[in-house]
Amino acid sequence: MALTLVKRSFQAGRRHFSAQSAVRHDWTRAEIREIYHEPLLELIFRAASVHRTYFNPREVQQSTLLSIKTGGCGENCGYCSQSQSFKTAVKPTPMMQVEEVVEAARKAKEAGSTRFCMGTAWRGVGQKNAFKNILTMVKEVSSMGMETCCTLGLLNAEQAKQLKDAGLTAYNHNLDTSPEHYPNIVSTRTYADRLETLANVREAGISVCCGGILGIAETEEDRIGLLHTLATLPEHPESVPINALVPVEGTPLGDRQIKMGTGVTWRDMLRSIATARVVMPRSMVRLSAGRMEFSQEAQAMMFLAGANSIFTGDKLLTTPNPKFSEDAKMFEVLGLSGKKPFTGNTATLRPGWVPEVEAKTMAHMPSGMAWEGSKPREVTF
Repeated sequence: MALTLVKRSFQAGRRHFSAQSAVRHDWTRAEIREIYHEPLLELIFRAASVHRTYFNPREVQQSTLLSIKTGGCGENCGYCSQSQSFKTAVKPTPMMQVEEVVEAARKAKEAGSTRFCMGTAWRGVGQKNAFKNILTMVKEVSSMGMETCCTLGLLNAEQAKQLKDAGLTAYNHNLDTSPEHYPNIVSTRTYADRLETLANVREAGISVCCGGILGIAETEEDRIGLLHTLATLPEHPESVPINALVPVEGTPLGDRQIKMGTGVTWRDMLRSIATARVVMPRSMVRLSAGRMEFSQEAQAMMFLAGANSIFTGDKLLTTPNPKFSEDAKMFEVLGLSGKKPFTGNTATLRPGWVPEVEAKTMAHMPSGMAWEGSKPREVTF
């Protein structure tokens, strides 16, 4: 009887909560600002509750990102080591051969990755032969049973269609920050250019991967503005990467952070991840670049708050990242498991779902009672 009453209480709560956590595209900045500034533990609890409604909280997607064409980019993004506008240790290299990329994807799959992303230091897709090779790479990696992702810069409608026909799963094109702060970060392309590429990708039937970067001289209001832009798109991105700037000497924003001696805090990441989870409940929220600066305990809090995707492998384009073996150990400690491919955004809202663990919470029991099997027992506090 007691368990039945607890389950009924949870079901009633779930029905109320489901109405409050429905997918919306009409968020106002004021609403998102209020969520972002909630007391931290309250925000974490709210985000964790949304996360458990839409996803298995123990599953985390493992993606691998490979730079297939490094350096020499004509854009002047102030955080990027690959821009030809800045003097960094990164030197331009030719595009990798198809066979090299396929072999890298095979190794990533063997290490546990289910999504393989290929990136180029380009303003946009221009060279026909190079793009033809990328289409071949997408086909080959897709044939291995992996999700495929590309980040190639600006993309027109025809190019997006060709990538879709080749089997591309997702296309990454980050907005970086708020519309207001964006001109301070890059001047060689506009926010509208980025939004147009996202529209081309979406219309081609490719999943959109789009997020931003913390630590690029933005304010908290800029973080809120970024999340507002993402949460009010016609469709929420399938993946929302939340990056912490990895400062690279020679870049304006990297030099700024190095000079200041401070970077993005775990609290900054946690608030952004949790808010993203609340306002985009069906999206994969990726704990992306900068993980090496956060302890395992801090990352555990981020997973609790709704992060359910990471990049694995010891390098993200040109910056360091935890090794496969280190992430495997973390997964073991935290009781996490890898998400299978092609299951990232297929979760459906389950308003009557009552996990056994939740049904046995002490919050719904008389004081001094705990669960043993299906019956409460007396405990001493």
